[in-house]
Amino acid sequence: MDKKGYVYMLTNRANNVIYTGVTSTLQKRIYEHKEKIIDGFTKKYNIDKLVYYEKFDDIESAITREKQIKGGSRNKKLELIKSKNSTFRDLYGEL
Repeated sequence: MDKKGYVYMLTNRANNVIYTGVTSTLQKRIYEHKEKIIDGFTKKYNIDKLVYYEKFDDIESAITREKQIKGGSRNKKLELIKSKNSTFRDLYGEL
């Protein structure tokens, strides 16, 4: 059985850094970002606010979409976030 997949974007409190990631367990992965459990870019720059995500039926599709988003400009990422979350509120509580 294929795992579901998620593409997500996080930002910091000031909304001036955008991180794009992919996972098969969105709630768990965002928790890890928020609690600074894993060393890396998001921990270093305090990026823990979930502002956008998409769900896919399989992880391979999510990975393809992540690459597409990462290949786009910052403005394209901002447009994508604003299309579903114009106020950049933290969506973690809705998971």
